Amino acid sequence: MAKPVISSEVNAASFDAARDDVFNRIASRYDLLSDLFSLCIHRLWKRRMAHRIFALPWERMLDVAAGTGDIALRVAKKLGAEKQRNCIVSDICPAMLDIARRRAGRLANALEFQTLDAHCLTTIETASIDLYSMSLGMKICDRKLALAEAWRVLRPGGTFICLEASEIPIRFLHSAYLTYMRLCMPVVGWAATGGDTSAYDYLLKGVREFPGADGFADEIAAQGFIEVAYERLSPGIVAIHFARKPRAVPPMIRE
Repeated sequence: MAKPVISSEVNAASFDAARDDVFNRIASRYDLLSDLFSLCIHRLWKRRMAHRIFALPWERMLDVAAGTGDIALRVAKKLGAEKQRNCIVSDICPAMLDIARRRAGRLANALEFQTLDAHCLTTIETASIDLYSMSLGMKICDRKLALAEAWRVLRPGGTFICLEASEIPIRFLHSAYLTYMRLCMPVVGWAATGGDTSAYDYLLKGVREFPGADGFADEIAAQGFIEVAYERLSPGIVAIHFARKPRAVPPMIRE
């Protein structure tokens, strides 16, 4: 299968994993970075995301760009002994998945771990997934390619859910937040990664250049998804986006 061509126009961070394996390099410190950059608030966002996923009807879930497995592990813990639901945990970085597998402990047997590129989910069959999730990974993806793959792997009627950077509706608060990120992220990131500047450069650019919640919702709808909506959190730093693949796919956008 041909390697997907990454477009910088729809990749907020201008990140290409084929050119820079930064997330493999910082995998052991990624959770620390997340805590420091968000002042631990990302834990609340992910708890809300996992709660939303658990409450939705699905049998087979694919968690894309799962990192160290925060969302999938939260969902697996909620599922407990329930055997009717299957969760695939995927990320392009093997080092991240290794950490997710270790963190899972006894839950690892209830999860399936796969090294996959969000732009080309090679081992996932078309229309085989009930719920596609991604958390804080879309900002470093080519959104057009990632959304097209989400559309491909979802069954008709399947659910798309994505937690990602947004914008605070109150303009001066959003400007203050971006200023905080611009001033603090380089200092914290440099210290936490031992000077690996590319890590926080990508994350900062991704936050700054990612479209607002309305803009991303429009992109989701343009892919063909319906019932597109979002929920702002904290109080708009991020948003959880929801959408559904229609049960009857219009001919012009069939796979």
